Amino acid sequence: MTVSLVAFLVLITAFAVGCFTRINAGLLALVAAFGVGALIGGLSLDDVMAGFPTELLLILVGATLLFGIVKQTGTIDLLAYWAERLANGHRLLVAVLMFLLTALLASAGAFTPAAIAIVAPVALALGARFGISTLAMGLVVIQGANAGAFSPVNPFGALANVMLDKAGAPDGTLKLYVYCFLFNAVLAVIAYAGVQAIVRRRAARAESRSDTRSELPASGSPQGELGGGTGGGVLTEPTRTEVLPQKVDVTPMRLLSLVSLVALLVLTTVFGLDVGVASIALAVVLIVVNPDVQKPTIDTMPWSAILLVTGIVTYVGMLESVGALEDLQGGIESLGSGSIAALITSYVVGLISAFASTTGTLGVISPVVVPIAADPTLTALGVVTAISISSSVVDTSPMSTSGALLMASAKPEEERLFFRSLLLWAVVMIAVVPLVAWLVFVKLGIG
Repeated sequence: MTVSLVAFLVLITAFAVGCFTRINAGLLALVAAFGVGALIGGLSLDDVMAGFPTELLLILVGATLLFGIVKQTGTIDLLAYWAERLANGHRLLVAVLMFLLTALLASAGAFTPAAIAIVAPVALALGARFGISTLAMGLVVIQGANAGAFSPVNPFGALANVMLDKAGAPDGTLKLYVYCFLFNAVLAVIAYAGVQAIVRRRAARAESRSDTRSELPASGSPQGELGGGTGGGVLTEPTRTEVLPQKVDVTPMRLLSLVSLVALLVLTTVFGLDVGVASIALAVVLIVVNPDVQKPTIDTMPWSAILLVTGIVTYVGMLESVGALEDLQGGIESLGSGSIAALITSYVVGLISAFASTTGTLGVISPVVVPIAADPTLTALGVVTAISISSSVVDTSPMSTSGALLMASAKPEEERLFFRSLLLWAVVMIAVVPLVAWLVFVKLGIG
């Protein structure tokens, strides 16, 4: 059994244990990275440590710290109030507004985690008020970020355009953006409609069981199996609040928090400052102005999610160091048929990106994509579009940066169910989207 095969099997095992038990998969992966890398891969501890995602850690800590403070100051409530006034009581319009807002931020150049971190708290708060499932609203937000992610000024788009340029199709930049936007818009509609339909069916079944129990003696089973309650649930029927928006006042601290969000966009998109560094710097400014927000914010940060993501990504870095990813690339290149190679590559990037950075995945896979895209029997734009969509659509995975940030915006009591729901959606995306994207953009040759 080769080192690469053993390494991949260990990763799958760690993932499975973390999924079906209460053990953090990130902890398992972090320990396994050192064990597999040193004992089997011949790496030193320093080599394994080099794969620790310091930049990703800064993004997760910085973004969750900043937006935790923004939430503590009541600024999220203020934004939710403004958006609710704009929606004017229309539930569907709320979801549309959140999708467009996230897509606009990403299209303007905001790194997708930053766009999601900005919009997700507002979107989930509005979803709770309008009776929209947490999962449905969260998926809409991520699809919105992915819709704008392949803008020429976005990091994702920049990487994809490099592949287009090397494959001899530099004029496909705008089409790539439009195709990815439309594809993700359709997925957002499917996600919202599908999840809300499941929620309604579960609520109907719960109501039917409740009616049956009401006819039983007092010793019958207790009601409330699905826990409808108030606010937005993951897969429960939330109680829609049929009242006028409760006014939220603009205070100096909330105004400063809003300025910090604008500053985050300017610093990251105009000046190119790292999202994590910019977020931490702005968070410190807010803490200096109001030190009382520091402790409750840090205490409620999603440390388990941060550990989960960084541990998995460290393991993926070890896979690259031992040559497992190169073996994977070599196997893809040996397929011969450009069309089949494009399909396999789409599945590979989708699988890897679900556990790691999409930006990093696109960077690693680029040497494999370029020769496939340059195949004269295929369209370069079609190949790059299919692979770009496959790599980004799995950002709903709770082990990706975007998915982890979304989990950080959910209620603590919903964390495990939200994790499993996001994971299930990511699995469906991995299984279905690469094939659909390949059929549409590679086989049909759209481009």
